[in-house]
Amino acid sequence: CGQPDSGAAPARYVLGVDVGSTVVKCHVYDRAAAVRGSSCRKVESLYPRPGWVELDPEVLWSQFIGVIKEAVQAAGLHMRQIAGLGISTQRGTFITWHKRTGKPFHNFISWQDVRSAELVNSWNKSLLLKVIHVIFTVLHFLTGNDRYLAPSFLTFSTHQTSMKLSWVFKNIHEAEEAAKKNNCCFGMVDTWLLYRLTKGSVYATDYSNASSTGIFEPFTKCWNPTLCNLLSIPMSVFPPVKDTSFNFGSTDSGIFGVPLPIMAVVADQQSAMFGECCFHPGDVKLTMGTGGFWNVNTGEHLFASRRSLYPLIGWKIGEEVVYLTEGAISDIGTAIKWVQDIELFTNVDETAEMAQSVADSQGVCFIPGLQVSGYDPYLCASFMGLKPSTNRNHLVRAVLESVAFRNKLLYDIIVKKVHIPLRKIRADGGVSNNSFVMQMTSDLINKKIEKPANADMSSLGAAFLAGLASGFWTDKEQLKKLRRIEAVFEPQKDSEEYRPAMDAWLQAMKHTPHW
Repeated sequence: CGQPDSGAAPARYVLGVDVGSTVVKCHVYDRAAAVRGSSCRKVESLYPRPGWVELDPEVLWSQFIGVIKEAVQAAGLHMRQIAGLGISTQRGTFITWHKRTGKPFHNFISWQDVRSAELVNSWNKSLLLKVIHVIFTVLHFLTGNDRYLAPSFLTFSTHQTSMKLSWVFKNIHEAEEAAKKNNCCFGMVDTWLLYRLTKGSVYATDYSNASSTGIFEPFTKCWNPTLCNLLSIPMSVFPPVKDTSFNFGSTDSGIFGVPLPIMAVVADQQSAMFGECCFHPGDVKLTMGTGGFWNVNTGEHLFASRRSLYPLIGWKIGEEVVYLTEGAISDIGTAIKWVQDIELFTNVDETAEMAQSVADSQGVCFIPGLQVSGYDPYLCASFMGLKPSTNRNHLVRAVLESVAFRNKLLYDIIVKKVHIPLRKIRADGGVSNNSFVMQMTSDLINKKIEKPANADMSSLGAAFLAGLASGFWTDKEQLKKLRRIEAVFEPQKDSEEYRPAMDAWLQAMKHTPHW
């Protein structure tokens, strides 16, 4: 990093790297969890065909290495002073490569990619899937075992890793041939980075990332052989699954000059949950970034999928396994960025003020590209209710209102389906900086929402997990004391005041499917 050699400088810092959908960030944290240095680089997505979304693995690799070096340099430190590295990564984005040569068979296929749409449609209409529904409905009825509940209404969607991986083995001949000879490796961003950082000596993932693929069975904590047989995915391609807070080995010394201990890999939403210190059953995290994610800590209880909600492993540390229930909203930050790109506003910080400058959206409704429940890859975003008097403030307000309305819909599903009393709600992600969205969400759900001083919770969560594994921090009680709250949004309006606007928005949503 261009820093003078500081000899045997004590390891007093940890790194948290977050490889997100739009940016790669690295923060250097001290023992008080204060940020001492940072770096950020934009992730460039590739769109080779309509509906295809990819990442160039070599570009992502150079960005990852670059932000680590820049952040340590910005902190005025030497790499020897780093006690451990924690890596948080976007979920569902994957790559396959040759086991012997390390050469990828294709670019990273993003979680946003919809190339498997035709495959998804044919499966969802198939007789075999209907038979599976009947069999598992009967099994659930006879046994009462919740692990049979999800397959009883299994439907495939384009955002599932399983369908895209099935597409790879049907369409990329080299990957199919390598898999037949046990020479094909599958990995999401975390697995591939581990592999590259250790020059191929570590091939692994953790429980949080594995459970986010939809191919890993959270009940049995194993890759799902039934699903793989169904979709013709060879079981030999999957990596071993390790604890989340764990010594994965060290980076090759040629990369950073000294070996850096890799002490945690974790999926981004689970990492944000850990960074928010949502350690107790009933704790809720709301992340509003590129997409929106509501996560509820369900402790040692694993709740089966309930349509819009699905179970995940939050983290595994030694004998402790913490489960989460998650609901997702697509296109939150994406929609706001699009509104900026068409020049309805200049700076994202203006949007809350613009929305507040008008009494309402004047009947304008913004319909996002993807809905909160149900998944239609062909649905396009749209504005409805435009009038000659509509101005940019009304349009911006309509977009922000759509975020709060979708938060309300998903929250109501969680309250109805998750039979655990909800405790604290903590928000993070770039859109949590928008006071209009935060206040309106608080009003609609009639709950307090805490916002931390640092919205980059995925980086902090990865650092916390790495710090625990390396002994940098002693336990979760110590981590709780390091939390800093910037603001608390409390309900100020009765949710009924929003009823006419939300009813109009719901009506507009009904008119848009298959458009």
